[in-house]
Amino acid sequence: MRFYEKVEVHGHLMDTGVLARVLDDVLDYGGDYRVDHIDLGRTHDDESHAVITVGADSEDLLMRVLMRIQVHGVNRLEPGEVVLRPADRDGVFPADFYATTNLETVVHLDGQWVPVEQPEMDCGLVVSGGRVRTVPVAEVRAGDQIVCGSSGVKVVLPITDHSTHSARSFGTFGALSLPPAGSTQPQAMLVRAIARQIREVKAERQQVLWVAGPTAISTGAGGALVALVEAGYVDVLFAGNALATLDIEQSLYGHPFGLGPLRSRRVQRGNEQHIRAINTIRRAGSVRAAVEQGVLTQGVMHAMVKANKTFVLVGSVRDDGPLPDVHTDVLSGQRAMRAALRGVGFTVMVATALHSVATGNILPASVPLAAVDMNPSTVAALTDRAATQALGVVADTGLFLEHLAKELVPDYQPPTPPATFADGR
Repeated sequence: MRFYEKVEVHGHLMDTGVLARVLDDVLDYGGDYRVDHIDLGRTHDDESHAVITVGADSEDLLMRVLMRIQVHGVNRLEPGEVVLRPADRDGVFPADFYATTNLETVVHLDGQWVPVEQPEMDCGLVVSGGRVRTVPVAEVRAGDQIVCGSSGVKVVLPITDHSTHSARSFGTFGALSLPPAGSTQPQAMLVRAIARQIREVKAERQQVLWVAGPTAISTGAGGALVALVEAGYVDVLFAGNALATLDIEQSLYGHPFGLGPLRSRRVQRGNEQHIRAINTIRRAGSVRAAVEQGVLTQGVMHAMVKANKTFVLVGSVRDDGPLPDVHTDVLSGQRAMRAALRGVGFTVMVATALHSVATGNILPASVPLAAVDMNPSTVAALTDRAATQALGVVADTGLFLEHLAKELVPDYQPPTPPATFADGR
């Protein structure tokens, strides 16, 4: 016995490759398909429309196939009414729970389409008081009404580059993504595109989120990041213990993590200096307290506090210290990151694969992002996770930040490199 469901998809199906990915996913999950109708747009701006019958050997497999292809904007032709089941224990969804995408999502509830608050991938949907929101599995509680199956749920793809003004802007941005292997990377063009996107987001009174790794400091580009904070282009910062500690160590001692001036020998007892910097902030009580007490007087973390901007530091098992502001419980860190996303209109991810992946997992698909890293595979991995909204830049972290600061902060002057030793060491 076979089980079938008719689905439909709208958009630029051919030039974006969406239709091919949908059909591939159906087959990969063990289903089959029949294309019942396809209406291709006649001009570049016209959207296409396809109706497809999807089949599977069981209702459970069909449900999983339908959920999988929803990441491409595919919806049931007749969505029906949502199915709710109570969670029977804390931290566990019902077996047939609806697994979310990060696309804009609506749920057919009591005859009305109700938007899902703060869409996020790989979560469930909980309904309470006529509202629908995403919930991570660790946060679900016994008795929560959880959306189950795929009926009564529709998703909407982000606006692409073919219609409205904002769509054209995002489309131009998206078209500048990671070039093919072996091609010349137009880095100056990419930096200008990112700078333009940041200006537009700020003009619309939205926030810019930065996700940064420690090389933003160790490459000597901390001054560029400070300039961007002071100019109002960094509203939220996600990082780990390492970035904040290196920045504070440099602010207190002139150079981070045991590294002396350019081309000099390694500073002796450098790791002692590292933990001493952490201890200084722990004695003050927090990064903010250290700034208010006059203990911390410069650097990225100082600039974030003085500008009253939000930063979320989430640690790992390898951290020294850590600083008192660091979330050592990852679930607590995830909650803090989610809470800081409201109002974010653009994200810049610089040289931190793990924090960038974590952020990409909780970002709605409507928020475009730029991923910057020296490693092409890291950039590709980050942009592939968010292909509809991402731009990739393969670049040295320090040079990228210096270039972006020059684009956005007209009076920014890079620091003068320290003098080298006369004997060339």
